[in-house]
Amino acid sequence: MDFERILQMTTSERNLALLQDEAFVDDVTEFLAIRQLYNAAIKQVRTKLEILNDGFQVEHCHNPIHHIECRLKSPGSMLEKLRRKGYPIEMQSLREGILDIAGVRVVCNYLNDVNLVADLLLSQDDIRLLKKKDFISNPKPNGYRSLHLIVSVPIFLAGTTEHIPVEIQIRTIAMDYWASLEHHLKYKTENDVSDSLKCRLKHDADLLSAIDADLQDIFCQMNA
Repeated sequence: MDFERILQMTTSERNLALLQDEAFVDDVTEFLAIRQLYNAAIKQVRTKLEILNDGFQVEHCHNPIHHIECRLKSPGSMLEKLRRKGYPIEMQSLREGILDIAGVRVVCNYLNDVNLVADLLLSQDDIRLLKKKDFISNPKPNGYRSLHLIVSVPIFLAGTTEHIPVEIQIRTIAMDYWASLEHHLKYKTENDVSDSLKCRLKHDADLLSAIDADLQDIFCQMNA
């Protein structure tokens, strides 16, 4: 049973194949073990962030994090990304070429909280930064803003340690609001978004960015 077939199967189909095809057991067991590693990495990053948030509240009477969302890329999405990047459809390509299988989104209350959370997390000895893209200082042409980090976290197993990449997106409530609706408008409609509507979306992103900056200033003045 080849790896591409595993990624294409639903959970029910994989379970049925496990019962019917003994040769399939090792392949699917390896795939499920890999998914478990990425799930463990998500849990570890989320726990670290929650502890940092609670600690900051105790010391400074402020929670920098509004909420946290987590996701594990679906097998279908893994397959699509391997194909799009032109990688061989195999387990090694998945481990080495796809760095966003595990994803954590951190939504912060204020603009300054974004870099605060990133700095606190990256200061931990067992967190290693692999890649950073700052779309807040340098927004995408469509207006998208967020801080993207790819970090490596250690997962301790019986007799060994695996270092697993996790993509972390850190953004404000306003940035998340815009990104969610822009995604819905762009990908959930059958019609292409016209240039005029793209300009309006970009304009709205800029307005929300200005509001973010103003709310940050108000917060700083009230807590001076």
